[in-house]
Amino acid sequence: MILSSRGRSTVRQSYTILTMLAICFGWATCASGQSEWPRFLGRNFDGTATTSPNNSDSPSVSATEFDWTVPPTYVWSAQVGPGYGLGSVANGHYYHFDATDGRAAPKSERLTARRLDSGKLIWSVQQPLKYRDLFGYEEGPRSTPTIDDQQIFTLGVSGQLTCRNIDNGVLTWTINTSEKFGVVQNFFGVGSSPLVIGDSVIVMIGGSPDEDQKVAPMQLDRVSSNGSALVAFDRDNGQELWRCGSDLASYSSPRTISVGGKDFLLAFAREGLMMIDPTDGSEAWRYDHRASMLESVNAMMPVVQGDEVFISECYQVGSVLLKAGANSREVVWVDPPGDRRRQAMRSHWATPVLVDEYLYGCSGRNAPDSDLRCIDWHTGEVKWTDSRRIRSSLTRVGNHLIVLEERGRAEVIRATPAKMDVVATWPLDKPEGNRPALEFPCWAAPIVVDDRMIVRGDDQVVCLKLPR
Repeated sequence: MILSSRGRSTVRQSYTILTMLAICFGWATCASGQSEWPRFLGRNFDGTATTSPNNSDSPSVSATEFDWTVPPTYVWSAQVGPGYGLGSVANGHYYHFDATDGRAAPKSERLTARRLDSGKLIWSVQQPLKYRDLFGYEEGPRSTPTIDDQQIFTLGVSGQLTCRNIDNGVLTWTINTSEKFGVVQNFFGVGSSPLVIGDSVIVMIGGSPDEDQKVAPMQLDRVSSNGSALVAFDRDNGQELWRCGSDLASYSSPRTISVGGKDFLLAFAREGLMMIDPTDGSEAWRYDHRASMLESVNAMMPVVQGDEVFISECYQVGSVLLKAGANSREVVWVDPPGDRRRQAMRSHWATPVLVDEYLYGCSGRNAPDSDLRCIDWHTGEVKWTDSRRIRSSLTRVGNHLIVLEERGRAEVIRATPAKMDVVATWPLDKPEGNRPALEFPCWAAPIVVDDRMIVRGDDQVVCLKLPR
């Protein structure tokens, strides 16, 4: 039976209604609802945990705080292969995307499903992977699976876009986007995660014309665009719906924004930010924002509050806050280019977290010149900085932030602009009992769903229970 687009939407809506009824009447304990982490940076793209909202006015903020003075307890761990990302959580399962090491058999990209409460493996599927990193980094996925209803979408390091059934991992369709759109390999491969809007799945691709395919590796300044910065596919069969954007890909992931009561999508591509109409791919406006250095990259996901958008990079130009209109944008404040000492935030691969009009995040390109800091959303004024020179990523849980340093140590800090207020320190970089140590690099922000926290080191994913 082949359903029309309207029929597929009706089935999808029916599934959503049944899922909501299951939650309301207790038929399911962890189905499609607030207690999920269905895509990169969570349901609302904001790195904020959804932990039993209860009477909270905002579904993004936890009403149930934890006893941060008590260390989390070990629940389970799993060995993982090459790659840098964490997975997604839905239906009481944790879905992880990595690669096999290629020693015992040909290298493959792998998607696994585990029970969130026990780590028990439910299913595991693989598909061939052909990729060589130009700088010698791990040759596995950098992105996060995206879950919507009964489908799970992955975009691999070589550009393989895949749709599977979430219950069993059975393949629905797959496309090698790098081959189809003529992508000249970026420095570190593909690092963007898919975005699902309605009946489409939208990915950053950044392909180039035939004449650019012979350009030498790492010469991206000589590579042009063929108008496929973003491409939308039918989520049920993989057919192309539209393409747009005269830009190459970055490592940032697209997200949504509502402006004037209408939904748009934001894409922080290699050369700058675009706001796109997701119905047809038409470009509402763009804002150029990239360092002039060949090696520079844009990687953080845009941070949104209302109709304001924050983007940042760590190489030269720093940050800017924009006010988005339906057809244009205005600069609220912008960092002085090239003046690192006066720049508010220089985001590299980690996306800052917004709490009560203040941004908290890691600023700097490498460990010697990096710090954790808090800035005023409205002005860019730096409120405080941490004197330790180490890179980190953050996840918000209520009024606290879990800060995971790239070498595995974790801290809980109170989200306040007054000072860096450390509430607890967890030495996850050292083993304890049955819990393995997190080993460098720890570049993925923690996932928190209810009282479970998932963190990743180089070759281990560890699940911990937060004490209430």
